[in-house]
Amino acid sequence: MTDLPVQLENVTKRYGAFTAVDDLSFSVKQGEIYGFLGPNGAGKTTTLRMLLDIVQPSEGRVSILGSNSAISVRRRIGYLPEERGLYRKMKAVDSIAYFARLRGLSGGKAKKRAHALLEEFGLGKFARSKCEALSKGMAQKVQLLATIAHEPELLILDEPFSGLDPINQQTLEQLIADQRAGGRTIIFSTHVMQHAERLCDRFLIIAKGHKRFEGTLAEARAGFGRHIHVRSSAPASALESLPGVLSVRLERSAGDEHDYDVELGENADPQDFLRQAMAAGLPMTRFEQAGATLHDIFVALAGDEEEAPPAQPARRAEAAE
Repeated sequence: MTDLPVQLENVTKRYGAFTAVDDLSFSVKQGEIYGFLGPNGAGKTTTLRMLLDIVQPSEGRVSILGSNSAISVRRRIGYLPEERGLYRKMKAVDSIAYFARLRGLSGGKAKKRAHALLEEFGLGKFARSKCEALSKGMAQKVQLLATIAHEPELLILDEPFSGLDPINQQTLEQLIADQRAGGRTIIFSTHVMQHAERLCDRFLIIAKGHKRFEGTLAEARAGFGRHIHVRSSAPASALESLPGVLSVRLERSAGDEHDYDVELGENADPQDFLRQAMAAGLPMTRFEQAGATLHDIFVALAGDEEEAPPAQPARRAEAAE
């Protein structure tokens, strides 16, 4: 088992004249949850498909679980693709057992594991229901359980929260955290920052195929403007005129008072801002320091990107099996 189960070095993928991923390098550490973040069309799915050897990079090197091809280590990997799909006429328990057998479990062990997972995640009474009779949320749970049934070392989840209601999203967050607690390494792609902020040890932000940031949330915040939440009857323009203020955004108003999000420059001191406001006679009934959220950072780094053309259909999809 390698300390860096995933490594990409200077990876580029072109489709004709279109470059979907451009000179991308990153690594994932053993036992961490790694977020792969970007707007739609940023190159997330293309990168994951290159990692899984479903599509080939135009340039660069990929290493996964110590191998240069995911095909040779596929039984140690669990992959949930962005495009969901189950055999509609197959029963839920049989679907999970089928995928577990593809990844090396014996028939009896696969069926036992499938029943245990369905019971654990509240779907025991639907074990013998056909997949076509399941709700969208239940079907997505079944597919996720099929992804982890063979107890892989590495989980790769492409937009796993898509289409789930808030309760099922919370269940999935707990499942991901539990998998990490069991020693597994997890990569998941998303464009919803709240999930990444709660779960990720580290993350990468990608836009138009280019890496914009890789590291921890604390590292991202260190290079980002400080934010203060202020409640005042003063107009935004009065706050904007204070030294060190980069921007003032109105969040809400109630009567004569307004809640503002105030962004300060990197070297500005929030206490200096407060003193300057008091000296200028600007009334405040709330003053709260706050670090930038991952959403703030994401918008600053990738929020101006337009959606790119979709990647070409995957070939060699059998590599994910």
